[in-house]
Amino acid sequence: MASMFRSLRMRNYRIWFIGALVSNVGAWMQATAQSWVVLTELTDNDAIAVGITMALQFGPQLLLVPLSGTVADRFDRRRVLMVTQSLLMLLALALGALLVSGQAELWQLYAFALALGVVNAFDTPARQAFVSDLVGAENLSNAVALNSASFNSARLIGPAVAGVLIAIVGSGWVFLINAASFVAMLIALWLIRTPRVNHLARAGAEGRGAQLLAGFRYVVKRRDLLVIFIMVFVIGAFGMNFPVYSSTMAVEFGRGAGEYGLLSSVLAIGSLAGALLVARRPAARFRAVVLAAAGFGLASLLAAMMPTFWTFAAVLVFIGFSTATLLSTANGFVQTTTDPNVRGRVLSLYFAVLMGGTPIGAPVVGAVADVFGPRWSLGVAAAAGLIAFAVGIGWLIVGRKLRVHVGPGRTVTVTHAGKPGLDDDPGAQSETLTAPLSVLRRSPVILSEPSSAPQSGPLSEGLTGPISLIDETLGDDLDGDPDDGLDDAAGHTR
Repeated sequence: MASMFRSLRMRNYRIWFIGALVSNVGAWMQATAQSWVVLTELTDNDAIAVGITMALQFGPQLLLVPLSGTVADRFDRRRVLMVTQSLLMLLALALGALLVSGQAELWQLYAFALALGVVNAFDTPARQAFVSDLVGAENLSNAVALNSASFNSARLIGPAVAGVLIAIVGSGWVFLINAASFVAMLIALWLIRTPRVNHLARAGAEGRGAQLLAGFRYVVKRRDLLVIFIMVFVIGAFGMNFPVYSSTMAVEFGRGAGEYGLLSSVLAIGSLAGALLVARRPAARFRAVVLAAAGFGLASLLAAMMPTFWTFAAVLVFIGFSTATLLSTANGFVQTTTDPNVRGRVLSLYFAVLMGGTPIGAPVVGAVADVFGPRWSLGVAAAAGLIAFAVGIGWLIVGRKLRVHVGPGRTVTVTHAGKPGLDDDPGAQSETLTAPLSVLRRSPVILSEPSSAPQSGPLSEGLTGPISLIDETLGDDLDGDPDDGLDDAAGHTR
């Protein structure tokens, strides 16, 4: 249990965690109210309008990715976050005032969603990368998972409270309360102190154009990251459109705002459990991402067939569990195996891929819900999860030579590239499928700090850690000698 919450021993992270928890509660209240306002107050149950709102909100994540990632790497992340959090507070205050006064129109909410997306495009990569400044590399995977736990703990409270407030005092007050919740985050950022040099040194001697391209080049040469990016794009675009599913299914079952808010809170029960489970693990494993994608697809398919409101709500727990497991693990995997010099840019790409698919998927899912019914929109989510699983398992089989061996007594063992001697006794192989092959170390060569990532477990023969960016390539020999057995930037020995 102590290892699950080890990052909270650090003062800076404790302050951040408390401030983020309060702010996240407000954010979930606002997200719940926003979808309900579009669906029931500004339109006549128009699911396409909900999808358009989501598209406007998440589209800037994709369009601004080169600039937002560079900002996260080049400038002091704490100051960046103080600016973005202040802007988000002002946006919530403005729309809340319009709703309370009864003057809000659909185009104004569209404009709000777009502005929210632009600010979040800069806030998200800076906020995610800021965690490494608070805890250090050795606790990064745990801190990422605890962030997800905080996010989903707030999800338990926020939507349910929003549903009650919408019914009692109206949706506008939900936005105003969210604006007030940003004060907690701003106070936390003011109290936190991190070494300034960590932020300013990242720009180095690179030109601005080189900085914009470095993150792209790094990801292109990391095939394992490309596979994860494809998986989260498919699920993010066509699977994780929960405002569409929850609002339309609530209407399908003849329920109101209170029950709609309850669905989001029930989803958070599973999400919190998944995030805490990831926090207990010593490292983020690729195979966990693949299995979670399969779980998401199957749970979405089951949810589409549920006959009552409460059975549907029960299945949402499993959807939340698989979603949190997938996202927390994928996020941790990207952060702990990425070179710190390009981490902000790679994270901005990751979140652009995750959220940037929403402008494509959300209107499609909304149209499916309008034309064929909300259950079919859940069918789209199920297909997305199973396609992502197929992509992941295909990479493990082709790229990592994953093999299943059935031995005497029907004992099953698994081998893969990276384990010594694929033709040897599978029981004698010890490395785990945790990090990409190029960072499974079997030599004492260390290109970055040894504690850059958690060890893969007691049976591991070496450390896993970030792949360094050497001359902005991953295939360069370390010392220029092609015959010395060091074949790449990770120090992998032939």
